[in-house]
Parts: sequence; C-alpha cells; structure tokens
Amino acid sequence: MNRPGRRRFVAGLAGAMALPVVSRAAGAQIDSLDPMVWVFTKGVPVQKGRVKLELPVLADNGNSVPLTVTVDSPMSATEYVKSIHLFSEKNPVRDMARFYLGPRGGRAKVVTRVRLAGTQTVTAIAALSDGSFWSDSAHVQVTLSACMDES
Repeated sequence: MNRPGRRRFVAGLAGAMALPVVSRAAGAQIDSLDPMVWVFTKGVPVQKGRVKLELPVLADNGNSVPLTVTVDSPMSATEYVKSIHLFSEKNPVRDMARFYLGPRGGRAKVVTRVRLAGTQTVTAIAALSDGSFWSDSAHVQVTLSACMDES
C-alpha cells in the first residue's frame, strides 16, 4: 500500500474508532428559536418524526456526501410537503439547501449530495401543508473536510 493510501486508511480507521464518542446525539431536538429555523417556522414548534434523514455514518471526503430525505406524507391535494430545508451545524453557510415540493410531486423524497465542513450533525426540517413542521437529524463523521476557507 502506498503512503497516500495508507494515510487514508489510518484516517478512516481513526474516524471509525471515534464513532461511539459522538459530541451531540443524532436525535437532538432542533431549537425553534434558532434564527435559521425561525425564518420559515415563525415560532411554530418543530416536532420530531415523519422525516427520515439518511447520511453515511463515516464520510471519507466532505466534498460530496450522499444524503437522502424522505417525508411520510400522502402527497395529496389536501395533505402534502411544501418544502424541505437542510441545516448544517458547522458549515460556513448553515442553511445548506431548500427543496420546494407540491401535491403533484408523487413522493416526498430528495436524494442529493452535500459538502460538509467536518464532523457534524445535519438536520432536515419539512414544512407540511397543514402548517406543521417535522424534523430529523443525523450525525456524520467526516475525515477530510470541505467548505473551508483556505486563506
């Protein structure tokens, strides 16, 4: 194994060993008073559930981390997901992405890739047509960070 391959292996192994020692629980409740959340909830409490956020437990490279968000919704004319917002704990721009959906979408599911500035918790919040907000969080261990200022 060459030196760069060995370094990557050792870094991945070290990250995997640190997984049980997570600084924040993956299911941590989002603070409704957080200014980033307040912008679109207007103070309505964010409830845990109905949203499933899937991220790898360990990401070798923060430049392209796969992410899937699924919301339990019938996506009918009367009950549907209006939007899904992704928030980062440590990225320079915490409001990572916004996805706008409607009743004709068929499924409330988003599959994408995101850039992450190191190990952190990512939160997805879904706004439903009935005015409720639902969330899920996931913790991801990143071995090589992205979104860093190189000055």
